[in-house]
This record gives sequence, C-alpha cells and structure tokens, in this order.
Amino acid sequence: MTTAHPVTPLSFPAPRGACPFDPPPAYQRARREQPVTRVTLWDGSQCWMVTRHADVRVVLRDQRFSSDARRPGFPFVTDGRRALANESTSFIRLDDPEHARLRRMLTADFMIKKAEVLRPRVQRIVDDFLDRMVEHGAPADLVTEFALPIPSLVICLLLGVDYADHTYFQERSRIMLNNGSTADEIRQARDELTEYLGRLAQRKRREPDDGIISRLVARGELTDEEVASTGLLLLVAGHETTANMTSLSTLALLRDPAQLTRLRAEPALVKPAVEELLRFLTIVHFGLPRVATEDLEVGGQTIRAGEGVLCMLSAANRDEEVFEGADRLDIGRESRRHVAFGFGVHQCLGQPLARVELQIALETLLRRLPGLRLAVPYEDIRFRTDMAIYGVHELPVAW
Repeated sequence: MTTAHPVTPLSFPAPRGACPFDPPPAYQRARREQPVTRVTLWDGSQCWMVTRHADVRVVLRDQRFSSDARRPGFPFVTDGRRALANESTSFIRLDDPEHARLRRMLTADFMIKKAEVLRPRVQRIVDDFLDRMVEHGAPADLVTEFALPIPSLVICLLLGVDYADHTYFQERSRIMLNNGSTADEIRQARDELTEYLGRLAQRKRREPDDGIISRLVARGELTDEEVASTGLLLLVAGHETTANMTSLSTLALLRDPAQLTRLRAEPALVKPAVEELLRFLTIVHFGLPRVATEDLEVGGQTIRAGEGVLCMLSAANRDEEVFEGADRLDIGRESRRHVAFGFGVHQCLGQPLARVELQIALETLLRRLPGLRLAVPYEDIRFRTDMAIYGVHELPVAW
C-alpha cells in the first residue's frame, strides 16, 4: 500500500533536541509515525527521508538505489556537498561495476585479519600520545592531544603519507567537512589535497614503499588522478571519523557514571561497548544519500525513479523494534546489527581498523587515567552541529 505524502514536508536538517547525543526529535517522531517521509532541503528541493532500521537496510543493499552523485535527483544536504560530490571520482560515489573494481584494490588492506595484525602497533601509538598528554599536564584537550592524532598517524602510516604534513591535511579536511563552507572553499581545499596526493603518487612511482598509495601506483591500472582521489577519501575519512568517535564516546561515558564504572570494572566489555557507542552516537548525522533508478516501494511508500533518498543512520540505530530501550546507552547490549558503518556494498571499508583503534584508545584511556573527568562544565562543550561528521570541537579533561 502506498501512503500519502505529508501535507508539509519536514525541513532538513531538523533542529536538535535537548540531548546532544540523540537524533533530532523530528527524525525520531518520523520513524514512529511515517518512516518514509518527504523533507525539504536547503535549496528548496525535496527528497525522501528513511528512518526505520529495516527500511534503511533495504535501501542501502538494493543497487537500484544509486550512489552516483551525477544522476539527476541525487540529494545534496548543502551546496558544498554538491560541489564536492559532483566533481569527485571517489569510488563511494560510483555504482558497480566501477565501484567494485576500485574497492577491490583496497579490500586486502582493510580486512579484519590485517586490522588485528596492527593491534600492537596501534597500542604503541595510543600509549605514546597518552604519555605526551600526561606529560603536558592537565587540563588537556582530548581532541587535539589524543583522539585526533592517533587515527591521523595510523592512516598516514598505512597510506605512506608523511605525518609531518598532518596539520596541512587536517585543516583542509575541516573545510571540506564544514557544512558552512562555500562551494568555492570546498573546491579549493579538495583541489589542494588532490594536488598534494597527486604529487605523492608521482613520487611513489620513483621511490616505492609498502604503503597503500605506492601499491595502487604499482598496479598500473589507475591514473594519478584516480590514485589521488582514492587517497583523499581514505585520508579524510580515515582520521575524522575515528577521531570524533573517540572523543564523543569518552564524553558519553563520562556523562554516564554507571556505564563508565562497569567498563572500568570489566575491560573485556570494550568490544561490545564500542559497538554500542557506535550505535548510540552514530556520528553520520546527515544521512547516506541515494537516488532511485526505477520505481520502487520502501516501507509501503512508492519512490519514483529519479527521486532522492536520505537514509538516516542515527534514527535507524534508535529503532526500538531492533534495539530495546534504544535511547539508553548499554555497553553490554548486543548491538552488532547497527548501521553506523552503513550497509550493503558501500558500507565503510575501514570499519575493522576503526574498531581496533576505538577499542584500544578507550580501554587504554580508562585504564591509565582512572580519575579522568571533564575540566569544564558540560554545558560549555561545543558540539559539531556545523560539521558533516558529528562530535565535539574540543574536550577539555583532567585526571
């Protein structure tokens, strides 16, 4: 059965509620009352918003919903996102078979076994940055001194990028992910990073190493532009997502003494705790965009060919039909069905590495700093409501 459109589509993005860890109340309400609903975007265009867990999985695994941003009707949540997507050759904005061809070149580098082999190396990196933070003394900004540099260094090592350039790519990453950046600002930041990685690819042709960029170059199947585009995706996504999950997870635990105490007492719970934090926080708050390539029905609603869809991962991960007491953080919960990394053929390639980094960072932080606490009032924390990847701008802590 096809349901009727609401009289007035929701405005997207919707205002946030009282709790900064929760999805906007309008998305939660939509999931309960009309899980496939119309929303109006920044430019006046409309698309569908899908909020129920089952429906999100249906859309993300059905390749009749395209990831190709060049298709008419593809939804963009800001003008900057449109500028970035329309001119990018990243494989996440391609459909199979081209998407699969490019993704397969990276699969071996991000398999679970490969991530597990990296555990001792990641542990040393985490310990080193925590040593520096402690030596520097309290108060410290957990974002800049711990959460951000750890995944930045790890992805640099994997790619073969010089970590000494981390300030350069972090500054440009912030511009690209800032929802307030203009299209021109995003283009410039992207072009500068692409040129940087293109020059790196050329150098790897002359001076190969065992990094991912060097191996992509050595395959001889990709142009320098394709290598640079792939490197850009891995570099930006490889540090921004894990950095923000680390800091936001720490804050969520500090705000929930019962869960914090339990995790300190039972460190073996760190793996399910990370899955639950991924579900509960879901830092991709602007949804995963798709566009229908033919008429389809989702959740009882007909979506026509050429109509855009936003899959709201944050709302889906609070679906009471899948996660009982979904608005409550429970580190002992079985949360593996969450969609924080997406779903289907486009789900996050780097999720095994992200899990390892998060598990080690949180376990080490809580074990070594038993007195960890906020160094400012909670009300003073600035959340990244202006960014494509949610989190906090700073997290001042003491111990």
